[in-house]
Amino acid sequence: MPQITVDYSRTLEPAFDHAGFARALHEATVEIAAAKPEACKTQFRASAVTAFGYADPAGQEHAVVHVTIGLLAGRSDETKARLTETVLDLLRTHITDEGATLHASAEVRDLAPSYRKFDR
Repeated sequence: MPQITVDYSRTLEPAFDHAGFARALHEATVEIAAAKPEACKTQFRASAVTAFGYADPAGQEHAVVHVTIGLLAGRSDETKARLTETVLDLLRTHITDEGATLHASAEVRDLAPSYRKFDR
């Protein structure tokens, strides 16, 4: 915990500072949600195809990013909201592409009571 997943349009690949974003996100998660630094894990998953709404007649490109953070239960709604707002701010600074309209979102979820992990 926390389990962080970043799903994003592959077209953002050259403009997305993955390492910088992950580091800043881990630091924010430790500060805001009282997570342990060594517990922060982030997976990036690039989508080969991203669709947005109906076909855009003007040909404007769209890119999508969605960040999901799974935390052990017990954080307040205010803490979760603060963390998601921070995620959106970090995306603004770690994605530099000016060519596409960026649609970014984030959510914090409680991990299920059955959540278990091991480290080797």
